[in-house]
Amino acid sequence: MTGWRELGWWLLLVPALPLLVPLALHTRCQALRLAPAAGPTHGMAGAELPGQPVRLLVLGESTVAGVGVSCLQHALVGCLAQALCERHGRPVVWRACGENGITAAQARQRLLPQGLADAPELVLLVFGVNDSTGLTSMGRWQLALGGMAEAFRSHGARVAFSAVPPLQHFRALPWLLRALLGARAALLDARLRRVARLVEADYCSVSLPFSPQYLALDGYHPSALGYRLWAQGLAERLTLPGTPAAA
Repeated sequence: MTGWRELGWWLLLVPALPLLVPLALHTRCQALRLAPAAGPTHGMAGAELPGQPVRLLVLGESTVAGVGVSCLQHALVGCLAQALCERHGRPVVWRACGENGITAAQARQRLLPQGLADAPELVLLVFGVNDSTGLTSMGRWQLALGGMAEAFRSHGARVAFSAVPPLQHFRALPWLLRALLGARAALLDARLRRVARLVEADYCSVSLPFSPQYLALDGYHPSALGYRLWAQGLAERLTLPGTPAAA
């Protein structure tokens, strides 16, 4: 069924290309470009709590690099570490390994070796926006995600995926791009769910209002409030090492 939906998406895309190409180029030229978050790419939350710290790695695209906020403590990784230590009563040592504009296949080549060197216990992989806009094939998408997950699992880490963001709600994009890219993102997300089952990783859905207060000035990345809410939802779904997976 997924294969037919993908074919249908391409059949919609091709006749729309004469409109989409100039629209995409104009959007790219006019887009507000925000810098990644400043400051160190590692830190600790809940240092005052008892117990051995959990080693958390968040690896992925621009949201992992903290685009939209000033520092990584207010971005996804810092908010997630804080939410996890509050929920489980354990300190969390965190590391962000992100790059603006990167795809899953590129991250497998460039970021995976850095992530493995940290020997994390819990890994969250955050991809999908750039693979949606870059029209990554389903096979390449699955191969990259599965390869990264298997590499971390072979080193003893518990792996989770964050769902592909719903691009149809990205108000920085014109409606036609939102519609087509949102449909593409949904196809990638369906394949992501399959990969998670195959490699026995957690899949974490994204429940985030896309109203202005939850978005950064570019209308594309989360604001500090958006990152906090996203992280709280993830913390409810993530399973810490040494505990049974949620049913």
